[in-house]
Amino acid sequence: MLFGHGDDFYNASNEIKINYSSNVWHGANLAPLRAHLYARFEAVTRYPEPDAGSLKRLIAHQTAIGEENLIVTNGSITAFYLIAQAWAGARSTILYPTFAEYEDACALYGHRLTFVPTSTALSDLALEGQTFCWICNPNNPDGKLWSRAALWELIAKHPQTLFVVDQAYVAFTAEPLLQPSDTARLKNLILIQSISKAYDMPGLRIGYLIAAPEIVHKIKPYVIPWSVNALAIEAGTYILTHPEQFTLPLEQWQRETTELIAALNRLHTLEALPTATTFFLVRLRQGKASALKTYLLQQHGILIRDASNFRGLDESYFRLSTQPPAQNHHLLQALHAWR
Repeated sequence: MLFGHGDDFYNASNEIKINYSSNVWHGANLAPLRAHLYARFEAVTRYPEPDAGSLKRLIAHQTAIGEENLIVTNGSITAFYLIAQAWAGARSTILYPTFAEYEDACALYGHRLTFVPTSTALSDLALEGQTFCWICNPNNPDGKLWSRAALWELIAKHPQTLFVVDQAYVAFTAEPLLQPSDTARLKNLILIQSISKAYDMPGLRIGYLIAAPEIVHKIKPYVIPWSVNALAIEAGTYILTHPEQFTLPLEQWQRETTELIAALNRLHTLEALPTATTFFLVRLRQGKASALKTYLLQQHGILIRDASNFRGLDESYFRLSTQPPAQNHHLLQALHAWR
């Protein structure tokens, strides 16, 4: 899906004042990072490392895994396409609704696809003959969360299936999730992580995959040289070596999310669905999300994510990522006026 994701500001004809459409932390102080990148700007006059080697070594050190377990990618989305390409023609099960790029990557490389609703109990998944099972945790778009214990049991139960577990939103929950070191015992686990979401810098595209060395070895031939640019390497290195500058107040953000969901449900014309994280789905009781999106953008400068193009969702659904209380109040007023 080249287009159709959130944060589609490029389609807006007027100013976006409040952005609810992108699942990133909105309060990061990027001034120190900006100063660092200005100071390192000459890096763009040279080719970057072909494999983002310095950043790979730093991630390996900080996660206590070997470099042979790791591939740094141009955003986590690139990892999905590399995996699908390395196993072209495989059989893949995808839990839905979820991020569309799993399906798109698999379809591009001829995977035979099976779709299972996320409401299905993990213990009931039928994975015989399946090469892959794709799971987003926490799940995009609804914020559903599977416990570490439940996923561990599932992965261990099906050693013949490779599990791609996308943890791009791992920073947006306090619940313990799968760890990079788990790939040492779960040889059929491919863990996908992002350095972009929790630091409000999705435009730099920094992600990585972690897996057993034999899996990494199979994927490596498909990695395009220099696919992670020089500024992204500099930014990723700076963030990981200055964690104190990027503290995410998760408890406060989740509390504000709970308050926003409760306030939305008091409007009665829509239903805000529960979430385990800081983004969530909303279902209109009447009307289309596309019409609401147009209204909010044109009349209030508010951008939401029309979620009707997620497999399994209809035209009544949209997604929100909680913003600061003052902006949430403005959204509520706009929705009241629309009603």
